[in-house]
Order: sequence, then structure tokens, then C-alpha cells
Amino acid sequence: MSTAQFLVLWLSSFAFILACRVVPVVALRGRPLSPRVVEALGYIPPAAFAALVANDLLSPTMFDAGLWTGIMPILAAGIVVFVAWRTRSMLWCCVSGVLAYVLLSLI
Repeated sequence: MSTAQFLVLWLSSFAFILACRVVPVVALRGRPLSPRVVEALGYIPPAAFAALVANDLLSPTMFDAGLWTGIMPILAAGIVVFVAWRTRSMLWCCVSGVLAYVLLSLI
């Protein structure tokens, strides 16, 4: 790929991404959103985070290095879910997740 082709690709991608982010803001400026839309928009961050977590926990090659190395992240995630259910604290979820993963990897 030549430099000119790369610049065309990069600039067109930049323009498209900029348009996708700016056009809705300009089009909806000063207009109130309905409560249903606001509620639906509230589901975007948890859904994106769940997709990232699921992508890290479940992969087609997760058992290639052995059964324990495939199950270990899922067990650590289960411990985090339990801590989240009991404490409702992001801090304790992070601490318990790191500790669970480290301790399970030592086994």
C-alpha cells in the first residue's frame, strides 16, 4: 500500500467516524429525548462491558493449553460475580478478581 493510498484510506475513515459522532449531536441539539430513548441509551455501557468480558473469558482456543487454564478465568469471574452480589462495590470486585486470578494461577 502506497503512502497516498494509506492517506486516502485514513482520511476517509476519519471523516466517516467524525460524521458518525458529530451529526447526531448537531441534529439532536436542543431537542429533549423521550424517556424510552434515555432508558435504552443507559443499556449501552453495560452491554459493551459485558461483550468485552465475554470476549476475554470465552474463546475457541481457551482449552488448548489444558483444562485448568481454560476454566481458571471463568472461576475467577464467578468469584467476582459473587463478591459483586454480596458487596455491590466496584473496589472489592476489582480486588477479588485480581486475587482470585493470581491465587488460581498458582494452583
